[in-house]
Amino acid sequence: MDKPTANLIHIMHDRVKAWRAQGDLSEALHAANAAVDKCQQLLSSDHDSIDAFVASLEDRAAIFLDMVEYGDAAEDAKQAIDQLDGRKERFGQMGRMYAILGAAYDGMNRYDQVISAWEKAVSFFELANPPMKMDMATIINNLGFTAKSAGNLDAAEDYFLKALEIMHSVVGAKHAETASVCNNLGAVYLAAGYLEQAREMHMMALETRNELFGDHHPDTAQSHNNLALALVEMGDREWARKHFEKALEGFEALGRECDEDLEAVVSNFCDFLRDQNDNKLADIIEARVNARLSKA
Repeated sequence: MDKPTANLIHIMHDRVKAWRAQGDLSEALHAANAAVDKCQQLLSSDHDSIDAFVASLEDRAAIFLDMVEYGDAAEDAKQAIDQLDGRKERFGQMGRMYAILGAAYDGMNRYDQVISAWEKAVSFFELANPPMKMDMATIINNLGFTAKSAGNLDAAEDYFLKALEIMHSVVGAKHAETASVCNNLGAVYLAAGYLEQAREMHMMALETRNELFGDHHPDTAQSHNNLALALVEMGDREWARKHFEKALEGFEALGRECDEDLEAVVSNFCDFLRDQNDNKLADIIEARVNARLSKA
């Protein structure tokens, strides 16, 4: 590929990135389509032309995911995978394309294909030189969500434990991503009835999030709520109430983007209060939050 053409493709790639950052997916897609068309015109057996074409397909597939055009995203991902043809120096990119393919299948609710694509993504991330461990952990975490959604709690636990092991080895215990996996494990243990384990995982997530973000952060507030739910199941109602209060306080201090989370916490807390025969406080909280939401 000659230098002026390579420069043009680079410019198109930068435009795709800029439009996506601005949230203008329509213009991003136009730029991506132009890049794909140009790269397809130049496509040959030469690795440089193949790599440019695959990069343009990756850009467009990501935009299609953002636009909820899952079928188109899957087609671009599959075409990119075919072009890469398992080249060792491109294992990382193969992993990314299988990750996109899995996300597209996830959007289409094709459970078995999601699992297959994401497991292939993990295998290619592991084969990359050096292994792309954080990417592996992210996809393994996604696999855990998929298994949990399908009701397969044993598989979900296995995936989340693997993700947690990688997070601990790469970024350590006191990291936001590690806390997220702890939170996910806690949800699995709560659903499975392993209450002590659920409590411990949610405590670990809360401690890290509170240390990193403070009280008035959506992740910290979420952990207070999740820990409270585990404590309710354990019969520790005094501590459950304190954590519900902290969750409510945290989400009420945040902006409109957290209104959906605020509603969920209010529902959980008010159910708890009514079960405790504190109907008056439940009514007060609901009225206060409904007044806020009605102004949105």
